[in-house]
Amino acid sequence: MSIEEIVTAYHAAMLHKSADELADLYAEDALHEFPFGGLAPFKGREEIRAAYRAMWGALPFKPDEVRRVSLHQATDPEVVLVEQDTFVTVAGQSITVPGLLVLRIRDGRIVHTRDYMDTGAVTQVRAAAASLTAG
Repeated sequence: MSIEEIVTAYHAAMLHKSADELADLYAEDALHEFPFGGLAPFKGREEIRAAYRAMWGALPFKPDEVRRVSLHQATDPEVVLVEQDTFVTVAGQSITVPGLLVLRIRDGRIVHTRDYMDTGAVTQVRAAAASLTAG
């Protein structure tokens, strides 16, 4: 897969909340890290699949849109930076979650992801989701 195809498929997986679609983009021994998210890294395609299945399965909503803001090729030909906005509606609230992905892609598969999310926006999403189950 090309970089363009991988990024498009990555965003489609997010929109569908499909752990299988996402994990299938990764190499078997890939690493997915959250430097600002407070989550332990996911090691290997199957751990990525299981972790995203659990995380996305626990959210009582789907994103309305995942919009690519920009895509930059680094000087290292394996590295691409993807700036994105994820738009969600939770409990009647529209929330935008900005994010940045630093992807290392080798032989058409993601081998390493550093996933930076706006933690304040993620907190808003979690609070709105909690209000759905509390009320």
